Amino acid sequence: MFYWTFILVLLAGYKRIRRERNNFGFKLFDVFSEWKNTWFLSIISGLLISIVLVGSGMIFSYETILLLSIVTIGLSITLRFSMLSASYTIGITYMILLLMPFILEQQNIVDDDMFSNTNFVGLSLLVAILLTVEALLLKRNTRNTTFPDLELGRRGVWAGMHHIKKLSIIPFFVVIPSGLITPIVPFWPYFGMNGETYSLLLVPFLLGFDHIVRGNIPEKAAVHIARSIHILSLFVLMLAVGSIYVGWLSLVAVVVAILGREYINYRHRISDKEKPNYFNKNERGLKVLAVIPGTPADRLGILVGETIVKVNRQSINNKDEFYYGLQDSGAFFKLEIIGDNGEIRYVQSALYEEDHHELGIISTSNRYQDNQTKAN
Repeated sequence: MFYWTFILVLLAGYKRIRRERNNFGFKLFDVFSEWKNTWFLSIISGLLISIVLVGSGMIFSYETILLLSIVTIGLSITLRFSMLSASYTIGITYMILLLMPFILEQQNIVDDDMFSNTNFVGLSLLVAILLTVEALLLKRNTRNTTFPDLELGRRGVWAGMHHIKKLSIIPFFVVIPSGLITPIVPFWPYFGMNGETYSLLLVPFLLGFDHIVRGNIPEKAAVHIARSIHILSLFVLMLAVGSIYVGWLSLVAVVVAILGREYINYRHRISDKEKPNYFNKNERGLKVLAVIPGTPADRLGILVGETIVKVNRQSINNKDEFYYGLQDSGAFFKLEIIGDNGEIRYVQSALYEEDHHELGIISTSNRYQDNQTKAN
């Protein structure tokens, strides 16, 4: 799982960069951007999950962890991070484990008792906790860190959209029977409990999401989705805790997690589709689709979704007028920007050589690859 995560990040980053070059003519974010700004929350979350699982005495079989890893890798092969919610990875693993004893009865190759010691209650609790972590990761998406994209609208005009997309490893310890690990690693610590010996296994759990936003500022959409996921996690947690006393409630908890996550995705898609595209070309001004990290526009605090209406008091209506205005501005430039609340703010700075080509503002325009094809 740990090595596969590196491969997955590289493949997803390469695929995104190739799309950025086709859409905008150059790379906007580096190859590891889907992974950035997740480590602190991942490590803290993993530590807290380890304390809960180990402190409560939850024991997982090695076969359960192995199957969970196989399911996660299988769901991520398509590079769709939307399938890497704990609702799907743990939920599907739960369903397979539930059916496995009936499947194994039909064959003679594998031992029938291989999956007989599954901790279904522990899996349902794990879903609830990791859904909370997923909501926190969503909330941490800041204004200029989501990934812009273009799509062809119904009228044949390119429209802007954003991907709220992240991938993270949540490393946490689980307790497993020691006999499955000590022959491989003799020095690994183990301990006794009720006459049995157990070891700690570090699990690199893979967590991801990918939501497309067209009709709103991505940061606001992320907060809204995160709130829904957090509410879902509370419902799943109540059912999971109840399953400690009534075992079949763990199945209800997992089903609620899967259906609830699907409903959140569906509701977001429908709600976003009903809104007009937020990043369409304006009749007045230049809508900011993206800001390239580390560029002058980034340092000046220009935000995704804002509209630049004037350059040095000259009104602009498209990208060409914007850059012509910068070229004619001399040593300094001043931008008039309309923010989310409709209020005007001003940004000014010195204009150094070549800055007008590298200001770092991306707007919705014709796709770069199409322009190159027409030029050829």
